[in-house]
Amino acid sequence: MLGQVSFLGELGSAVFGAAYTYRVAIAIAAVVIAVALAIAARRGRWASRARRHPLRSAAILVPTLALAVPLGWYLASPLVLSTTIDEPAPIAVATASPIVAPPASSVPAASTSEAPAPSPTRPPLALAGAFHGSDDFHFGRGTARLIETAPGAFVVRLEDFAVRNGPDLYVYLSPSADGYARGSIQLGRLKADTGNQNYVVPAGTLDDPAVAASVVIWCKQFSHLFATAPLGPG
Repeated sequence: MLGQVSFLGELGSAVFGAAYTYRVAIAIAAVVIAVALAIAARRGRWASRARRHPLRSAAILVPTLALAVPLGWYLASPLVLSTTIDEPAPIAVATASPIVAPPASSVPAASTSEAPAPSPTRPPLALAGAFHGSDDFHFGRGTARLIETAPGAFVVRLEDFAVRNGPDLYVYLSPSADGYARGSIQLGRLKADTGNQNYVVPAGTLDDPAVAASVVIWCKQFSHLFATAPLGPG
């Protein structure tokens, strides 16, 4: 089943990619076809034939429209619709996070006269990377940032962001720099295809920040990658 969905995603990508590339020629062809059909309908008196056989005509027309109109709108509307959001940047943690010390049994006993050593700390995590699209049609622009807002708490921020809109887009934190992979953390549905936006990483899902390799825009409906931002020190 997953293979079939993936195939549909690749097919949809190819179809919409070609449609975008040749959009002017397709628009002209659509007008020509519409005019040709109107002329053929008038000469062939399709309307009078439909009136003579209303049940047969309805049996053909209604299911066709019931399938074509919703499906066409679902797939094509993201290409013409766009939304923008502008959320304020999250506040990064001001103090470093403590590093977990090894068990006491593994540490040599210290002299009772010595003061306890302070817990070692690491600097707050701050990673960033630039988005790129998965192909010429599925573009991606802007910057993704992984920000530590409190010890062990993280937010993914998309800045000056833009992506090709799609019907079922979600934001993921992936362990692969190349895009979506097994073990990716779902952060939520994409709020808008353009603008600045924040996504809270669910508590307990990012125990080791080192596994955060990229931020991904992924279409769940067709299992298709739209854009990726590999993360690095930022």
